[in-house]
Amino acid sequence: MVLTLIRRLAVVGLALILTACGTTQSISPREREPHRFAPWSDAAPAYRLGVGDRLKVDYLLTPELTQDAVVEPDGFVSLRVAGRLAAQNLTPSELERTVREASALRLRQPIVSLSVTEARSARIIVGGAVQRPGVYPLSARASTLEAIMLAGGFSPESRMDQVVVIRQRPGVPAMLRTIDLRRFVESGGADSGIALASEDIVFVPRSRIAEVDLWIDQYVNRLLPFSRSISYTNTYGAVP
Repeated sequence: MVLTLIRRLAVVGLALILTACGTTQSISPREREPHRFAPWSDAAPAYRLGVGDRLKVDYLLTPELTQDAVVEPDGFVSLRVAGRLAAQNLTPSELERTVREASALRLRQPIVSLSVTEARSARIIVGGAVQRPGVYPLSARASTLEAIMLAGGFSPESRMDQVVVIRQRPGVPAMLRTIDLRRFVESGGADSGIALASEDIVFVPRSRIAEVDLWIDQYVNRLLPFSRSISYTNTYGAVP
């Protein structure tokens, strides 16, 4: 899922344009080609199953067949009635429909309900001016600030009022939004962060230099050498 997200972001050609002015420069990330980005929506995209997720499959008319299951390392789930089914990257409702159709080969008009009891594959990418950039597990409805705390907190040179969140949903352009966390961190004001979704990217820029290209190289390309085609274009301009 993370690799799919990164590749799709490369396709849409995201670029961050940064403006600077002495010691009081303003960093203003924005997309180079706005028509390629969908309007931001706070609605979380549908969760997609991954390896390690724990499921419960209820057969409402035959409760003795109800079963707990886990998405195995090969992306499949094994069920007594439905057999082995591909589960990775499906939404719970999609897998529920697949289980119902497979169960109908052995049961007459089965009524199936599938739920995720533990979303172990839910994760986010945190990069930029944080202490420990990387991929982290995502707890239920974690906020932007919580994601940064997972990564060890802000670095001294971080731009806390311009935190970037990138979100991708299957089949549509990526969404980009900037979050101002400075007031909350410095004075306890209202947290202006958002509830994150699995596969979101959180990027904290530095206060004096745009380093999106550097981050992509250090924390994506070098860790994932088969994704080296990823690149961003940064433009610098002085503000009078």
